Amino acid sequence: MQNKIDIKDLSYDELEGYVIGNMLPKFRAGQIFEWIYRDVASFKEMTNLPKALIESLEKDFYIGRVKIEAMQHSKTDNTRKYLLGLKDGNSLECVLMDYSYGKTICISTQVGCRMYCEFCASATGGLIRSMTSGEMLEEVMAVSRDIGERIANIVLMGTGEPFDNYDQVIKFIKVINHSKGLNIGQRHITISTSGIVPRIYNFADEKLQCTLAISLHAADNGIRSRIMPINRKYSIEKLIEACEYYIKVTNKRVTFEYALIKDINDGAKDAHKLGTLLKGMLCHVNLIPLNKVEGKEYEKASKNSIDSFKGILEGYGVETTIRRRLGSEIDAACGQLRQKYKTH
Repeated sequence: MQNKIDIKDLSYDELEGYVIGNMLPKFRAGQIFEWIYRDVASFKEMTNLPKALIESLEKDFYIGRVKIEAMQHSKTDNTRKYLLGLKDGNSLECVLMDYSYGKTICISTQVGCRMYCEFCASATGGLIRSMTSGEMLEEVMAVSRDIGERIANIVLMGTGEPFDNYDQVIKFIKVINHSKGLNIGQRHITISTSGIVPRIYNFADEKLQCTLAISLHAADNGIRSRIMPINRKYSIEKLIEACEYYIKVTNKRVTFEYALIKDINDGAKDAHKLGTLLKGMLCHVNLIPLNKVEGKEYEKASKNSIDSFKGILEGYGVETTIRRRLGSEIDAACGQLRQKYKTH
């Protein structure tokens, strides 16, 4: 398998190029692509392909599948946390959440992370490597296979910084959106970034219909630089400027993720500063009660602080919601399950 390629790493156009290069009609690419995303386990299951083509596919490719190494299932809200094993021995995490509007999967885009946000378990051990588009696709397919249901919504908010793996993430979005593939609408995909400013401009120019979420977590450069080192390179002012460009180009609102951390960023002063920063912008704030991470000193803000923070933001005309806490008893914060299995 050393010289073979995971066929899930190919875009439709790349698969078409392979077929044409083998002196076959273009429509064969569509047949192969459809079989892949019907989740066949072998090329021999592609029953409408000629034998010679199946042999060619077997020689050049394999169909990548992950192994479910562990799964934790919350009995209170039906959240499932998966630890998936990759072919190189690394593992990654994804989380399946049950909402009234359908199943939503939160996938990882890297094995590890180099953003080193203080309150997050993802960067423990640093970045090992970025994932391929095919590996991201297989996260969705493996969980769908396990539950026997279609997954309607995807958020790229798991381990890793999606914009630190930009090209593969964009490829993933285009493949998963393809009508002959899983056909998941771009409006059902949310991509999160900690604030790699040049990539926000790039993403705006892609003119995709996905939702952009910014992990903001502070409206003050001093606090944000302390808890999110990325801010030392790209300040809040530069980040907001990039978001305004995104809104202008796409006419889509931006979601700002804000994890409320006790005595760090949860005070009335912080709320007023955030309200002033975002007032009049086409945006939405998602307040997140922090998931406690073992070994980290940070604690989640109190319910009163969260409610008060929300009220202050709404006073500035900023649309605000409080995210439902899901999977709090099953290591649902990014990186926790992977770390547990690495140390046991």
